[in-house]
Amino acid sequence: MKKVMAFGSFDMLHKGHEAYLKEAKSYGDYLIVIVARDESIIRFKGRKPKNDENSRLGQIKKLDFVDEAVLGSKGNIFDVLEEYSPDVICLGYDQKTVEEEKLREELEKRNLKAKIVRAKPYKEDIYKSSKLK
Repeated sequence: MKKVMAFGSFDMLHKGHEAYLKEAKSYGDYLIVIVARDESIIRFKGRKPKNDENSRLGQIKKLDFVDEAVLGSKGNIFDVLEEYSPDVICLGYDQKTVEEEKLREELEKRNLKAKIVRAKPYKEDIYKSSKLK
């Protein structure tokens, strides 16, 4: 079974998020979605999310094509990689929280062989969180 991991804040879940996650699912058999912790969003984006982590997690769990959804690791956001050992990591087209090179280094350091792919944008002129706020 090929495991795919996708990450995100998913504050105000919208069609762009759904398209990203559906594309992620297409790279394997089992989709694990990591929902960012509130503290991680504050650290990386400098602001609190509109919806708390449990609300955002609940919205992702409702998507019928998501096999598993969990909150990200507290502290080191990369710890979740070892816990699930994904075969593929799918990043959103505009995800910049973690640079791909840093992610590759973390995978190597943890002796994980996941392939990193980047999703295609989906109507980014309409479905982009920063535009929908």
